Amino acid sequence: MTKKIFGVLGLGIFGRTVVEELNKFEQEVIALDRYENLVQNVADMATKAAVGDMTDIEFLKAVGIAQCDVVVIATGNTLESSVLAIMHCKKLGVKTILAKAKNATYEEVLYGIGATKVITPERDSGKRVASNMLRHHIKNIIHIEDNIAMIEFSIPDSWVGKSLVQLDLRHKYDLNIIGIRKKSTSSLDTPINPNQAFEANTEVVAIANDNTFEKFDYLGYLN
Repeated sequence: MTKKIFGVLGLGIFGRTVVEELNKFEQEVIALDRYENLVQNVADMATKAAVGDMTDIEFLKAVGIAQCDVVVIATGNTLESSVLAIMHCKKLGVKTILAKAKNATYEEVLYGIGATKVITPERDSGKRVASNMLRHHIKNIIHIEDNIAMIEFSIPDSWVGKSLVQLDLRHKYDLNIIGIRKKSTSSLDTPINPNQAFEANTEVVAIANDNTFEKFDYLGYLN
């Protein structure tokens, strides 16, 4: 198993959850916070847990942040602290820096200062809830990068009896089919005959622009 070293700076609810998930997959985690009680809460799950100030570059050096493959700035309440932490991580050579932001203004600043990815938990959580409520055919979405995602969905009734050639899905929905499942319990077939007609209850896995395809699904426009 390939392991990475992760740094988690800030151990509130969000940071602690990140540590817990990384621990489940037996990754090495350096967990830091200025409050001792929060550090103690994750001490059994982290490879190293230390009390200190994430805006102090000497402290970050001492605990090994320079060796991290990925660092998560998990506290988004104080913009100055997040900015300094990102700047220090970049100076220490960390290539991937994820940062939490509490609003769009913070998000813009953190991207500007060099964060690889900025997370707005409240907004992202709301988007997931709304997405789950709106889905008609989509069963699962795995985001690959930006707006590109791998999407698993059940075909609409209007596709039954038609082939990929007839449906012209790439042109209509910016959708590239990579696998077909005849039933929800069957294995995924990756050799695809573009001239074979879809059967009822077929499920499909595709690479797509998630914004485009989600819009059609949520609005009930798939045909």
